[in-house]
Amino acid sequence: MNKKLGRLLWPGLWLYFLFMAIFAGAAVATKNYILGTLEAVITLLLLGYYLLCRTKHRKEVQNYARTAFSSHEKVSGADTPFPMVLVRLGDDSVIWANDAFASITGYQDEYLDQRLSGLVPDFDTAWLSAGKTEYPYDITISDRRYRIYGNTVRADDPDGSVLGMLYFSDLTELYQVRDEYIRSRPMVSIILIDNYEELTKNLTEGAIANLDARINDVITKWTEQYHGLFRKMERNRFLYIFEKRDLHMAVEDKFPLLEEIHQVTSPAGLEASISMGIGVDGVNFEEAYNFAALSIEMALSRGGDQAVIKDRFNFTFYGGRNKEADHRSKVRSRVTANSLMELIGQSSQVFIMGHKNADLDAVGAAMGISTLCRKKGKKAYIVLDLEHNCAEKLIEEIREVPEYKDTFISGQEAMLLCDNHSILVVVDTNRPDQVESRPLLEAISKVCVVDHHRRAADYIDPVVVKLHETYASSASELVTELLQYAVEKSDVLPIEAKSLMAGIFLDTKSFNVRTGERTFEAAAVLRQWGADTVEVKKLLQNDFQGTMAKYQIIKSARLYRQEIAIAALNNTTSRALASQAADELLNITGITASFVLYPMEDEVYISARSIGDANVQMILEPLGGGGNTATAGAQIKNCTVKDALDRLVESIDQFYEE
Repeated sequence: MNKKLGRLLWPGLWLYFLFMAIFAGAAVATKNYILGTLEAVITLLLLGYYLLCRTKHRKEVQNYARTAFSSHEKVSGADTPFPMVLVRLGDDSVIWANDAFASITGYQDEYLDQRLSGLVPDFDTAWLSAGKTEYPYDITISDRRYRIYGNTVRADDPDGSVLGMLYFSDLTELYQVRDEYIRSRPMVSIILIDNYEELTKNLTEGAIANLDARINDVITKWTEQYHGLFRKMERNRFLYIFEKRDLHMAVEDKFPLLEEIHQVTSPAGLEASISMGIGVDGVNFEEAYNFAALSIEMALSRGGDQAVIKDRFNFTFYGGRNKEADHRSKVRSRVTANSLMELIGQSSQVFIMGHKNADLDAVGAAMGISTLCRKKGKKAYIVLDLEHNCAEKLIEEIREVPEYKDTFISGQEAMLLCDNHSILVVVDTNRPDQVESRPLLEAISKVCVVDHHRRAADYIDPVVVKLHETYASSASELVTELLQYAVEKSDVLPIEAKSLMAGIFLDTKSFNVRTGERTFEAAAVLRQWGADTVEVKKLLQNDFQGTMAKYQIIKSARLYRQEIAIAALNNTTSRALASQAADELLNITGITASFVLYPMEDEVYISARSIGDANVQMILEPLGGGGNTATAGAQIKNCTVKDALDRLVESIDQFYEE
């Protein structure tokens, strides 16, 4: 008979013992005590005999396996160099092991029914059952590190047991060399004084020298503990090369230099601030330095005062909790205006695109860019979803102006119109997953970015012209500065000035937050160009139902940590109402940060605001969001409001505990 079929028909002795016990119990139940007792005694005797025979059989199997492997070693002329063990898969009982395995685990073949898990803790054989031949992790036994390989074989017994042969390869020395190589890999770091120009403004040469000495002393004292190579490249830029083993220490300490440098102040009381860009895992020094350069650029575009680590795949951020200080230069705006105008003049047509659900700032900035295009005699198209946006009133007014009759188009229409000489200007966002039309972004090779949000790890790249200032209040403010260097007052239409003013109004909450000297300069220029603040204020008004809905959101808010207001809605609402409710919550005494969560199809949207120490951009970044210290948002896909709330609370706790 076929052996496999025979094993299937073999019922197993345990089934016999079970029925014998049932018969004994039935005899007792029918008051036939003598027969029941006799059956019970016979059952126990047979069970003992079976266990004795099974133990003897296992001993014979072990002796056979030991004899077979010993004979193999004699024939080969040498002992097997690898610790080896034969186990029965399922219960992990050890069938046989060679002397090398016994020496590292203490296995003794005199004892039966030893389990592999008792000899090698935290080890299982599920990978063998899954058909793999290598254990996915290293195993440490007596301070030695082993890589484990194995294969399986089906035993020719009635139970059809599957056996596994394991081979332990001692790679301790190899791992030590590998680990030392990894620990000694050179890291390249660029340290930059963020606000050096402001620190040394109006100072004498002697005062500047004294300030430089104090800055150098603080940075040098921090670098000395890591035994690296530290050199000053420019007056505000340093190069530091150290080993990766020291990077772990700096990360664990959360780069204390970021706070220590604040002890250095200028005679005017301005604190020094630095940014650090660190390149990790470059194939050579050149690539590591390029990683560091990208990191320092990322740090500056996020507001400075932070450390950024760039490896081959990701950016990692440390610090950046403080609010940005405005130390941008008008020179950059002038250069960007000239470059953008030249690029527009060389293009066949210009497409302007903001973020999804475009708000007043995105539309206003787009209108300003279209002014530049009209100045150069180029046709500009604003890519916008006319059904899903937060600027309906303004868009209706714009479409009534003859110059903007056919300006607003969809992403699909733009894909049909663009060619190899087209350019795309992205405003009010720097993330590719947030633009109005991702396919259009990928289809056009020449892309320009004008944005004021903190740069995220997934940013638009490559970019031919970029104006990215996190210190600006809004994208409309940045575009207004560009217009000052490229057009005359007569070139700007009243509706364009109004749109730009509306963008600044929205992002500054009517000039109450994130305003600086340059913000009011831009507003003054727009006022001269015909922007009416009363008309702009009307764009921000809600109808009666919208106002009541906003206060319903506020009513549902709950306090967290005594200073954070969180409103989690189970019903959908508009993005504008959620943003306004988040702003309104900050008017409550004691509230320094607010979050409004609401569902939208299969996503959960979060609007966040802050007027205190809480950096809402850092809180929402782990949730895939972005923004700046005072205003941020996030969209979480495939998530419920409850799950999003749990993740938000966890991120808030993490921010305050760091």
